[in-house]
Amino acid sequence: MSDFKTLKGLYIKHVSSDPSNLIEGQIWYNTTTQTLKVAPLVSAWASGDNMSTARWGISSSGIQTAAFAAGGYTQEPPSPPTGGTNATEEYDGSSWTNGGNLGTTRYELGGAGYQTSGLAFGGEAPPGPMTASTEEYDGSSWTAGGNMGSGRRAIRGAGTQTAGLAFGGNPGPGTTNKTEEYDGSSWADGGNVSQSVQSMGGAGTQTAALAFGGNVPPTTDRTESYDGSSWTTVNSLPVAKKEGGGSGIQTAALAFAGTPTTGSTDSWDGTNWTASATMGTARKYLGSANFGPNTTSLAMGGTPGPLTGSNVTEEFTVAITTRSVDTT
Repeated sequence: MSDFKTLKGLYIKHVSSDPSNLIEGQIWYNTTTQTLKVAPLVSAWASGDNMSTARWGISSSGIQTAAFAAGGYTQEPPSPPTGGTNATEEYDGSSWTNGGNLGTTRYELGGAGYQTSGLAFGGEAPPGPMTASTEEYDGSSWTAGGNMGSGRRAIRGAGTQTAGLAFGGNPGPGTTNKTEEYDGSSWADGGNVSQSVQSMGGAGTQTAALAFGGNVPPTTDRTESYDGSSWTTVNSLPVAKKEGGGSGIQTAALAFAGTPTTGSTDSWDGTNWTASATMGTARKYLGSANFGPNTTSLAMGGTPGPLTGSNVTEEFTVAITTRSVDTT
């Protein structure tokens, strides 16, 4: 029978105590506890502090330790127009605090940028109409920016406050494949998504973005990559879904939650999607911290349905952990 030395050409190191600085895939034998140990990478979602206002369809962006969430709807349609909010909250990695209110109450709007230089655009002002307005956030208050070329909700955003990207959405009625790019003051047309679609997930920057899933209709598993001028179809999601969250960069992204109402997470390595950790709360129309690699993320709000918004926050991490085999 082959052993590890024969297969790998290396002996398993024997130590009296576990290493202090673990390396992914490291294997060792602890002679004190008489256990064989390995250090794999393990992904997981953990509960964060709840938002003050339960809502779905919010504008959000930032990083796991410095994110913002603005606007949204406190109930799932059909509901009265009083269900909308213009409230903004800021997350510091452990708790939410109130920020400056949006100038316009709206939901299913796009978000981009960072907590101290955020961007919110599009959406629907309940009970209508669709809006093309853009607002810029400085970490304490929102000010008006340049209007988009067309008003739409269920829109996805990526990039920063001075180099933003907006794609897809619903101009009412129907869906659109329109892409627009923001330079910090005005929007200009970019290359169209290959098909008209709303409620996508997305990640990346203005010149290196990723769009996935959405509602054509029907719900799609399609993934597309943007190079700053045109979209290219790449490998599809494992399962078709819409209204989910997304974060990361073009070569290392996450797609999580969505409709059908799920807490599933898939990780993108630049070529393929693979299954990752499942969220604690299945939901749709949630917000996310757009930036960072596919090893950290933040998900907030959304709706598990029906007729209710959620204030649940979850944090995603990938870390090296230890697994043991008792050899006594």
